Amino acid sequence: MHATADAIRATYRRIREMGEKPVWIHLVPEEESLARLEALGPPSDAYPLYGMTFAIKDNIDLADVPTTAGCPEFSFVPERSATVVEKLMAAGAIPVGKTNLDQFATGLVGTRSPYGACSSVFDNRYISGGSSSGSAVAVAAGLVDFALGTDTAGSGRIPASFNNIIGLKPTKGALSTSGVVPACRTLDCVSIFADDLATAARILEIAEGYDHDDPYSRPTGQKKAWRESGFRFGVPADDMLQFFGDDSARKLYKDAICRFEKKGGKAVVFDFTPFRDAAQLLYSGPWVAERLAAIKDFVADHPNALHPVTAKIILKAGSISAVDAFNATYKLADLARRAEREWKRMDFMLLPTAGAAYTHEEVAAEPLALNTNLGYYTNFVNLLDLAALAIPAGMRSNGIPFGVTLIGPAWSDEALLNTAARSQPYCPDGYVPLAVCGAHLTGQPLNHQLTSAGAFLIEACQTSPNYKLYALAGTVPPKPGLEFTLSGGAAIDIEVWAVPASTFGNFVAAVPPPLAIGTCTLASGRKVKSFVCEPWVLEDATEITSLGGWRQYLSRRA
Repeated sequence: MHATADAIRATYRRIREMGEKPVWIHLVPEEESLARLEALGPPSDAYPLYGMTFAIKDNIDLADVPTTAGCPEFSFVPERSATVVEKLMAAGAIPVGKTNLDQFATGLVGTRSPYGACSSVFDNRYISGGSSSGSAVAVAAGLVDFALGTDTAGSGRIPASFNNIIGLKPTKGALSTSGVVPACRTLDCVSIFADDLATAARILEIAEGYDHDDPYSRPTGQKKAWRESGFRFGVPADDMLQFFGDDSARKLYKDAICRFEKKGGKAVVFDFTPFRDAAQLLYSGPWVAERLAAIKDFVADHPNALHPVTAKIILKAGSISAVDAFNATYKLADLARRAEREWKRMDFMLLPTAGAAYTHEEVAAEPLALNTNLGYYTNFVNLLDLAALAIPAGMRSNGIPFGVTLIGPAWSDEALLNTAARSQPYCPDGYVPLAVCGAHLTGQPLNHQLTSAGAFLIEACQTSPNYKLYALAGTVPPKPGLEFTLSGGAAIDIEVWAVPASTFGNFVAAVPPPLAIGTCTLASGRKVKSFVCEPWVLEDATEITSLGGWRQYLSRRA
């Protein structure tokens, strides 16, 4: 059996270990996924996504699998998959199932679903973000290679931020919405979740394209670009920033600005007012009526089917008049014209994805107010026809990821991806970034194994504050063990090396137990391969987390 079949079996094994609920609403049977792979035949250039697994938000159709939009009474079985799903499957990708969401894609919290509320993979006390909750968690938990969501008000960005992954909200109309249950039909976008920028770019390239059957699809316009160095990125004035009491997020945002400046960018303060005012129109204006228009007949026949919070939002739209709609359209046009002046000063804007992160308990107490807070930096994007890319940008002091979003004019998707990639420490194609924390550090006894493999140092940095460090007993030379934890951890000093992919396998094969290669999260929020250790060995190890790193431990021993 081809190795990719083993990977698919591993995908289903991880899902069983984690449990289907609340991430999944419907799973494609494992044997059906394996049959799809076998039907493709051997890997070839005809299948650029050969064997890659993906999840589909359950307001996007997958043929012969129910679409619920988070409402069991609404469920129907489509005969055809959504256009974007068809394109990805034609490229060799394997759909694993349909994921949970805020009902009818109404919400940024991920809690408004009869199928359960998703949580951040970093702490189950905290919300996952929504509405594309299950899709984001499926990627962040390592269940699939990528996932599809939708984004009307930030649903493809907020959950990316809270789960430390990439969330790409393409230009409106770049990806077909044929086969997507509408939220606001004039604003809806299919979004992409991935663990890394390269995968997001690859999925975009395959999924985008004009669809004659979608009246809101658009032929690709002139692609926007800017200089690789000397680019201008907009940041709001301090009095326009909102962190809702989250001082850790405020600091991480300043750190992100500094990183983009170090990569050749120039921070430009701009007037955020027209963008903020446009954001307020989305739920306070007549666009809520679009949500009712999408399901009006269903609601009339099933008045008790809606989640209570969803009903409170959507049903109020019945009082919105045509005059209200026209007046709001005029106001939006005025705000768009004012925004044009700001765009002359910057190539893209760099904003917090979300000013604060909330617990399930907090959202339950104030479901509408906190949802509004989450949309402060996201709600205006589709109204003003912009592209957006959410990327990790560090870890809050409470262990929940923080993210920033690059927002640019329509058709700047590729430029945003390229600029985000340049903001990361450079690891060339054909190399694997590997974090080391002990005997492989520069100057330590096993560092020669890296240099002999052709590796080179990318950066010295720290992990996120979610790790414990131990001195392992009886190892020669002395070695540490790194352990992920949700409490009692700290940021640990590490180095990240670029290892040639051609030698990475042999390098890993030589790693002796109890050490192994896993994944760790850096202080920047980026995920890289790293040394980890098997849990059983920690029983006899000495915890040295408080020292902050292996070199500090060695200096204490000297």
